[in-house]
Amino acid sequence: MLALRYYAPEDVRLEEVPEPDCGADEVKIRVRNCSTCGTDVKILHNGHQNLTPPRITGHEVAGEVVEVGADVNATYGSDWQVGDRVQVIAAVPCGECHECRKGWMAVCQNQTSVGYQYDGGFAEFMVVPRQVLKVDGLNRIPDNVGYDEASAAEPFACAINAQELLGIEEGDTVVVFGAGPIGCMHIRIARGVHKAGPVYLVDVNAERLKMSADAVDPDEIIDGSEVDVVARIMELTGGRGADVIITATAANVTQEQAIAMAARNGRISFFGGLPKTDPTITCDSNVVHYRQLHIHGANGSAPEHNKRALEYISTGQVPVKDLITRHIPLTEVMDAFGIVQRGEAIKVTVEP
Repeated sequence: MLALRYYAPEDVRLEEVPEPDCGADEVKIRVRNCSTCGTDVKILHNGHQNLTPPRITGHEVAGEVVEVGADVNATYGSDWQVGDRVQVIAAVPCGECHECRKGWMAVCQNQTSVGYQYDGGFAEFMVVPRQVLKVDGLNRIPDNVGYDEASAAEPFACAINAQELLGIEEGDTVVVFGAGPIGCMHIRIARGVHKAGPVYLVDVNAERLKMSADAVDPDEIIDGSEVDVVARIMELTGGRGADVIITATAANVTQEQAIAMAARNGRISFFGGLPKTDPTITCDSNVVHYRQLHIHGANGSAPEHNKRALEYISTGQVPVKDLITRHIPLTEVMDAFGIVQRGEAIKVTVEP
């Protein structure tokens, strides 16, 4: 079969590899869609500490079951059949550590990941490992949801996790930094699920801002390369500041701006991780103290968030179809990475 395999930074090869065998406690799928994200580009250039080469990458996966291991349904209490349409979680909790027992599967201390420790979805076929099945991480795709939409459920799940932690209330003013696919999803979740008030989208790329604004229609777009973002948010909110700020970008300055623009009792999500070579920011601790700010980290999701993402897509509460603006065949997967890196599309999906 054709697959994209990572060997080392800048050494990623699209090549023919043996089709994987399905074990007795595994499920094999034909990959229909594997969507891309900025992390895939980072892996291409820098690798990842949890990635053991050679490895088939790709972690936003949806496909069709082609084989069910002999022990699967009895072991996991499931009823998987050949032909089932499925979505696969990316972050795989162990289900046994202190965090998992507390119900905090998104921060499992023994977490493994599809496309890192296990071969991923930039391939024609993929085996869903027993670790995924053990934590109920293989999800049925609703009949009215396409494979491309289902592949977007994984990043969607991460955004759901972040917003749960923020406790967004109806009418809250929300600022989202980052006009990429995650930023767009954050806007739609804030509005469609939490009934937020005004939502403002911030980026430094004017073309990307326009492209995303055309899709998700924020109340205002703010080009951080042209205006003082904090001053503009203060002006828009009558000097009160934003109730909720989500930094869905890997830029240090956005986290500092988030603190500066937060209203009293404001909630901030540091959703986008910073470069490992420059992971610190300057924080005015008195602002956090006197305004009683709440700063949350968030980067992943639990299996239940993936299920909820599929439900929101199916009901139309949070549509994602129009956010997938490029469909690329597996034979041209390297082009997909370039499109993502240059910000030429909102969401790019690869179709084996």
